[in-house]
Amino acid sequence: MAAPRVLLLLAVASLLAVASLGDASGEGPRGRKLLVLVDDLAVRSSHSAFFGSLQARGLDLEFRLADDPKLSLHRYADHSASDLIRGIATECGVDFDEDPEAMVIDHINYASSEVEGDHTLIAGDDLIQSDVILGSKKIEAPVLFRGIGHAANPSNSLVLKVLSASPSAYSANPEAKLASVPSLTGSAISLVSVMQARNNARVLISGSLDLFSNRFLKSGVQKAGSKMSHDKAGNEQFVTETSKWVFHERGHLKAVNVKHHKVGETNEPSMYRINDDLEYSVEIYEWSGTSWKPYVADDVQIQFFMMSPYVLKNMSTDKTAVYSASFKVPDVYGVFQFKVEYQRLGYTGLSLAKQIPVRPYRHDEYERFITSAFPYYAASFSTMGAFFIFSVAYLYHK
Repeated sequence: MAAPRVLLLLAVASLLAVASLGDASGEGPRGRKLLVLVDDLAVRSSHSAFFGSLQARGLDLEFRLADDPKLSLHRYADHSASDLIRGIATECGVDFDEDPEAMVIDHINYASSEVEGDHTLIAGDDLIQSDVILGSKKIEAPVLFRGIGHAANPSNSLVLKVLSASPSAYSANPEAKLASVPSLTGSAISLVSVMQARNNARVLISGSLDLFSNRFLKSGVQKAGSKMSHDKAGNEQFVTETSKWVFHERGHLKAVNVKHHKVGETNEPSMYRINDDLEYSVEIYEWSGTSWKPYVADDVQIQFFMMSPYVLKNMSTDKTAVYSASFKVPDVYGVFQFKVEYQRLGYTGLSLAKQIPVRPYRHDEYERFITSAFPYYAASFSTMGAFFIFSVAYLYHK
């Protein structure tokens, strides 16, 4: 069965791709080498449209057999979804069906070309609602899928289901009689998932190699029970857009030119004084696939932090990548940090921190007369005046 071999290509090859692209910066994630592990070099021609789209976007592909003795990573490859490969998937936040012969079956939402088949050719249309991952253009046609299903770990917030099965789907061996309730059923089955690690490395895991094949990319599709027929399945658009995200051609942010200074000044001080008025600014850009473009959002926040945030404020932008905020230093001295922690679905995270001390007023920086002390001044002078009057009255009164 071809299905169990799917995990090898997409899990291992994607992990290798992420290792080379996950820390993309500077000129952007382009012109990088990508090692593609396959168990049969025929995949190179049967999936040439998908690989061609990657090469057209600047990726340098090198095809190697998974059992190539010259390959230093051969110890991680296998011709089936072994325990090691499944362990890698588990580390990425997904669990595949324990039955090695299981495939996703759907007797309602299957492609109409398989009316008399085992209904393992799924016409999936339950897609994640994210323009960052799937692009701004909606995928109108269903996506053809034939392969292994998996479940996303609900406790892992880093993994996202990109293409989910319908409520009528289940995972089982299509060649065997169903004797018990399947372990994976309904919308809990993920057909394609992505994971972005905390270091911004990205992984795409799919249980279907056919999903990326020339045949599925060029095939027409009609969902069972639907009168609408599509000349072309949504596979080509789906794999193109998701691969752009995985290889950091979209949703990749960088922050540069972090500045802070007192209001009315331009030089960055070595420390601030309590109650100083200051300004903080940073430039944030997004990689568009060819160049860095200004990133525009209204939810970027700055924290002035010491043990907890003393200031938490939204930053305004002029839509030219510059985000800025001004605020007054708290009336507390100590060692503070300027912090920007930005996490948004589909985007690489930003974590900026810069330490700065805050000092109290020096003895010669206080005002000569403090307004709040006027009652005490009045009390002192009135006491002296009363004593003078008492003294005069006592000395000269007969």
